[in-house]
Amino acid sequence: MPEADLVWSPTILDDPEGGRIILWPHLPCVRMSNELRTREHWDGVAFIASSDELEIWIEEEKQDLESPGVHVAAAMASGTTLGRLLDDLKTLDVDGPSIPEPEPLRLLHHAKNARGGLPIFALEPTTEDEMWMEWLTCAADAQVTLSSLIAGISVGRRWKKQRSAAIERVAQSRYVDVELGAAAASSAAWWMEECRGLDEALIAQRATRIVARMRGALAELREGRVDDSDSRGPSLLVPVHQPRLPALAAAFEGWPDVESIVAVTIKE
Repeated sequence: MPEADLVWSPTILDDPEGGRIILWPHLPCVRMSNELRTREHWDGVAFIASSDELEIWIEEEKQDLESPGVHVAAAMASGTTLGRLLDDLKTLDVDGPSIPEPEPLRLLHHAKNARGGLPIFALEPTTEDEMWMEWLTCAADAQVTLSSLIAGISVGRRWKKQRSAAIERVAQSRYVDVELGAAAASSAAWWMEECRGLDEALIAQRATRIVARMRGALAELREGRVDDSDSRGPSLLVPVHQPRLPALAAAFEGWPDVESIVAVTIKE
């Protein structure tokens, strides 16, 4: 039986230089219940997105208020793997689907408004970052090989198999019913399709870079810390799509070197 690695509780990692990184799993495009939201204290939040994407979330939120469901409808009509995920979620009794994503957006607003504003970090580099652009180019090349294109023809059948196989990977929780468990399986199928064509080296390279930037965000929190009453140091919250969590947690082995980053300012 596969390991139940689609978990609902946060993974908390104590940085050797001080402080904690809280990887909180959530489902894409689904509003999580209060019982499944982390109750851990945090001093800053980091999103697996670029600074440009964070501002796009704010704009999408405004557009969705004017035309409810417009972004979900567009994604469902796109023929992409995200569209397939939204199709699945539509059939389930869950709080969603929603675009922009409700949980990251909720945390973004909370960080902007709580305690006079908490630091916000973007973990994906900008397009001006040469190393990141090189990774994106390699990933794009890997995903447009002939074998990948042929595999894309049978995506419907493969999606169903992946979704079915993922059911055994969903961890049990008293706060998770059959419907939410099915949503987790669909989310896992979506992420497998998103990673199709990428070899282990490319996946590990991306995860290591993101973790290095998490450590950089935590270092920034340590530098700006005023209240030292908590001997554990500051805590950085990182909301993570549930199926991405295993690869990111594995990337902490050996603790990649810190990559310095600074907090971003999000315009309304």
